[in-house]
Amino acid sequence: MSGATAARQQLVADLRARLQDGQSAINESFVATGDAVLLLRERCRLIDDVLRDAWDALAVPASLALVAVGGYGRGELYPASDIDLLVLLPAEADGALAERLEQLVCLLWDIGLETGHSVRTVEQCLEEAAGDATVQTAMIESRRLTGCERLFTGFRSILAGSIDPCAFLQTKRIEQEDRHRRFSDTPNSLEANCKDGPGGLRDLQLVLWIAKTAGFGGSWNDLEKRGFITDDEARLLAECEHFLRHLRTHLHLHAGRREDRLLFEYQTPLAGRLGHPGSATQRPSEQLMQQYYRRGGTGLPAPRHLFADACVKE
Repeated sequence: MSGATAARQQLVADLRARLQDGQSAINESFVATGDAVLLLRERCRLIDDVLRDAWDALAVPASLALVAVGGYGRGELYPASDIDLLVLLPAEADGALAERLEQLVCLLWDIGLETGHSVRTVEQCLEEAAGDATVQTAMIESRRLTGCERLFTGFRSILAGSIDPCAFLQTKRIEQEDRHRRFSDTPNSLEANCKDGPGGLRDLQLVLWIAKTAGFGGSWNDLEKRGFITDDEARLLAECEHFLRHLRTHLHLHAGRREDRLLFEYQTPLAGRLGHPGSATQRPSEQLMQQYYRRGGTGLPAPRHLFADACVKE
């Protein structure tokens, strides 16, 4: 066995052990504290550190940047969430660089990180974003992990200047209506999707995406200060977000995989995890779903009202 091969095997073993040990500790902490926000933050921190070490170990040129996008960029990594990455290039990759990046992808796979990744120049990012609102949205929530800060800052600035807030709003409203049609008025509403269903996490995120692209801030407090929502609505939205985050975290851990549907078989054990013991007149699962539709599906201020206000105030 060559020295290079032995060194790579040791690197894989070390990084894989860090991932497994770190994830176990994070899950144990969540079971003890029930703090989903802490779990999301700590899981991001763990993956951040491992990715930076893998990047450094392969001596990727300093002119590139490794960027987290989508939910990972936002700082929310649920137990079974996708890990979406963008390798940002200053120019088209030559053969040697392409080979180095392929080694990076293989290394991540070998240590147990199944990532969704793209390799693009700034110009290619803008082209992709212009033609795909999903790509554009993921890039809005980009976060530099390591590499060239100037390249990333320039990318963020150019991306922000390229987005038409009104067009973005209209595209996202159409996406939301399509998504709601897929989940509303069907038997699936009894097995609600806590991420993509009406009143789920995606609806909350959509409001903040629109606020961010329009320059109105990125939090419920920002929207309240600007008069788009009331203090009571800001508090309700924060409570809904808190509940849905905890619910989705418990769901991923219980299912042992990425699963966002509240399937009948999951509802009773989830009810137990979330403190619903049942009563003489209600099963635990009924209490859970009642809370879901109160805090999620029917508890949100109407997004359309917020969107209309945003258009007027813009």
